Amino acid sequence: MAASTEPTANDRTPKPADAIIVGAGLSGLVAAAELVDAGKRIVIVDQEPAASFGGQAHWSFGGLFLVDSPEQRRMGVKDSLELARQDWSGTAGFDRDEDEWGRRWAEAYLEFAAGEKRAWLHEKGVRFFPVVGWAERGAGNAVGHGNSAPRFHITWGTGPGVLAPFVAKVRAGEAAGLVELRHRHRVDELVVEAGAVVGIRGAVLAPDDAARGESSNRDEIGDFELRAPAVVVASGGIGGNHDLVRAAWPERLGRPPAHMLSGVPAHVDGRMLGIAEASGARLVNGDRMWHYTEGITNWNPIWPMHGIRILPGPSSLWFDATGTRLPVPLFPGFDTLGTLEHLVSTGHDHSWFVLTQKIIEKEFALSGSEQNPDLTGKDVKLLAERLGSGAPGPVEAFKQHGVDFVVADTLPELLAGMRDLSPGAELDLDNIEQEVVAHDREVDNEFTKDLQLTAVRGARKYRGDKLIRVATPHKMLDPKAGPLIAVKLHILTRKSLGGIQTDLDSRALGTDGVPVPGLYAVGEASGFGGGGVHGYRALEGTFLGGCLFTGRAAGRAIARG
Repeated sequence: MAASTEPTANDRTPKPADAIIVGAGLSGLVAAAELVDAGKRIVIVDQEPAASFGGQAHWSFGGLFLVDSPEQRRMGVKDSLELARQDWSGTAGFDRDEDEWGRRWAEAYLEFAAGEKRAWLHEKGVRFFPVVGWAERGAGNAVGHGNSAPRFHITWGTGPGVLAPFVAKVRAGEAAGLVELRHRHRVDELVVEAGAVVGIRGAVLAPDDAARGESSNRDEIGDFELRAPAVVVASGGIGGNHDLVRAAWPERLGRPPAHMLSGVPAHVDGRMLGIAEASGARLVNGDRMWHYTEGITNWNPIWPMHGIRILPGPSSLWFDATGTRLPVPLFPGFDTLGTLEHLVSTGHDHSWFVLTQKIIEKEFALSGSEQNPDLTGKDVKLLAERLGSGAPGPVEAFKQHGVDFVVADTLPELLAGMRDLSPGAELDLDNIEQEVVAHDREVDNEFTKDLQLTAVRGARKYRGDKLIRVATPHKMLDPKAGPLIAVKLHILTRKSLGGIQTDLDSRALGTDGVPVPGLYAVGEASGFGGGGVHGYRALEGTFLGGCLFTGRAAGRAIARG
């Protein structure tokens, strides 16, 4: 690894640069890689230590949204740009004047995902797991929310695998003298002269040996100023700052939760959004956000309030904090924000999965590169163990050590354990028992009025789900499927869907709709393009892709001059 510039107090003599990139996450690195290819000189500043180089993307499952890919076709999936456009439109629900640029970005991104995206990544060495996932299946109608077909392509190497080619390009640029990395440099101000952004000012923070993702100190040891004709804001969203999340929480989702887990490190603090706004950029759609309802407390945390998301198959029975089964179509893996809105309306911040060992072995995956060592490490032997009997190792570790798991041989024992984990909530144990018993009666016939069982059977018609994702329908109280398991689920913060409004070159727009000279925004800070490419809701697999696409657009635009 090449040496990076060490923080020095009162550093005011930087070499000339063509661009400054604020944030060393995926979108910033993609922009930098494009500029390196163009022979431009870049300075990348980031408030975190070198250990966190790569940002949030390192921790991701590596899912990417592709349309009509070879992987889909090999799994028997028929997809098209028209179908994807229909799904995006029904999911986004664009309805504001501020959505004009979001719509344009959506159309451009769909064409990218159905066109050159896979070939562009493939040329860089990115490869995909052959089974395409079907995340966020939707609310149950063709023109509404959700994916009509499996589109969640898991990168071989997960998040680090997505980052790898861009990290390599930036490191090569560093070795060639084109890239200067300045860790522990926190931006506090954009330098604006004659209406144009011409640089950044901020504080040099004390060195810190915090490991990747861990909280680092904010001790100031000096200040700095850097100048360049282009400044790219690539600082991410607000998911690590619960105060900002609650302040932006929309009325349509009910009251802000009193208790949440964090799906991102604490440094995802949203500071640069306000700093960009103070310099003339327009922030839009701050009330649009994407948080998960299947969060579990990490038994081995890295950052404060660290939660992990369960990526569930469709078979677990889902109950709110009072023991009432969630209504149709709020099944696991179908409608994230619909479920969030419903659960918040109950007055509680948690809910419950009730399932069996047979279900957890087939259907539970955990989001995060560190929770998937087989895929992250490209370990075929370990992957074969995942496909065999038993739950994946990280899932089994949570079952054994996680504070949110109850495991029991009998339903009365399970219900007693759930009650013990439900202080402050009156859990209707009789109703849960009634629902479990009723579910088991419905399993006896292929035809049923229980639409969740119908959805499970429908999912198994897709080859990928039948192979590795969806358990055979069975009775919860069948001892051969046991033991019984209950999982207490929490709201988990994740992504901002609004941000700095940008044009298709990732130039930040002012309140008058005109680009702010010298200022660009990419990734989550830009609402993944246009200040809100997703509208109200997102199709799974589009967050990393949005970082790739916006970062590429900014890098190419700056390189063109």
